[in-house]
Amino acid sequence: MVVVMMLFYIATGLGLSVLVLRLLSDRIRKYAAGAVCRSTVRLDGKVALITGANTGIGKETAVDLAFRGARVILACRDVEKGEEAAIEIRTRVGGAQVEVRELDLADTCSIRAFAQRFLQEVDQLHILINNAGVMMCPYMKTVDGFEMQIGVNHLGHFLLTNLLIGLIKRSAPARILIVSSLAHNFGWIRFHDLHSQGSYNSGLAYCQSKLANVLFTRELARRLRGSNVTVNSVHPGTVQSELVRHSTFMSLLFALFPMFLKTPKEGAQTSIYCGVAEELQSISGQHFSDCTPAFVAPQGRSEETARKLWDISCELLGIEWD
Repeated sequence: MVVVMMLFYIATGLGLSVLVLRLLSDRIRKYAAGAVCRSTVRLDGKVALITGANTGIGKETAVDLAFRGARVILACRDVEKGEEAAIEIRTRVGGAQVEVRELDLADTCSIRAFAQRFLQEVDQLHILINNAGVMMCPYMKTVDGFEMQIGVNHLGHFLLTNLLIGLIKRSAPARILIVSSLAHNFGWIRFHDLHSQGSYNSGLAYCQSKLANVLFTRELARRLRGSNVTVNSVHPGTVQSELVRHSTFMSLLFALFPMFLKTPKEGAQTSIYCGVAEELQSISGQHFSDCTPAFVAPQGRSEETARKLWDISCELLGIEWD
């Protein structure tokens, strides 16, 4: 009898909670949507490159930049899906200048091939948005033997930026944006086991890679002082996207509480803001969320950690970057 009563109270509590959430869903949605980029600046004659732009916030960022007149290049692992996204963007934005190029951030040979062709065919790059990422995937390695999340989310973009930085400097004023996450607050750079070979927790590995994004942003900004190239990181918010597909728990939460999630268009607003807002022309090395400067965890502000991660990243990728 006691068990039955307990189950009854639990069921009643859950039912009331769901009812309250549904009654308040409009207010919750308005709050969850976050800030909107209000800038009306045009980007005619500008070139933007967005990784992982065939879906989610990357695609919505591409739509916005194309609407502003930029030539937008979608760098995608799956070219077929990239072409589908490009068709959609051209449908939504009349006269959109959109191109698709193959880029697999889990393969340094693909990254180098992409950059080589890009440098041969594109003579300017004003906005680089390192947007692509993987989240909480089962343990797997990139082609080069890196743990997948640190390999794609950090090392792949680190190499891509290195290969394109000369062109970006020549195109100045220019901006580099790195999509990080609030999850960086829970991350630590495990220098003793960067690739999680000793033990692997998909959530902690993701947090580590997002912290690496913040540290890369700050160190790159320091090294680019005086170049008229800015670098900032962004937290897009909790967005309804394919990113959580590897986590049953996260997928369940997203399905149960969609009112707390941003749409991809809403999630793209901070990337757009950091890419176009005139008031950010000289702002560099900062972290943004909802189109405003955001808190950075203490471990994300460590210059020593940032420099050490920089050196190790260069060593792993076999590159020199002064």
